[in-house]
Amino acid sequence: MVAVKTRAFTILCEFEHAQTELIGKCVALSDGKAGTVERVYLDELHGLRITISGHDGRWPVSTIKFAER
Repeated sequence: MVAVKTRAFTILCEFEHAQTELIGKCVALSDGKAGTVERVYLDELHGLRITISGHDGRWPVSTIKFAER
């Protein structure tokens, strides 16, 4: 059970790190959409997904082609 708790803790820490890194940053996606990241979601089927201001929907983090530094 300790290994399961350790793995879950690691996943949550990485999720928090991704939120800190992405929320408020300007991004451009591979389909041409661009805007500021509003939220980061952990989807059990698709992994990390983001919402972008001015656009409806959620996109996989893997579609980010450019992110503000």
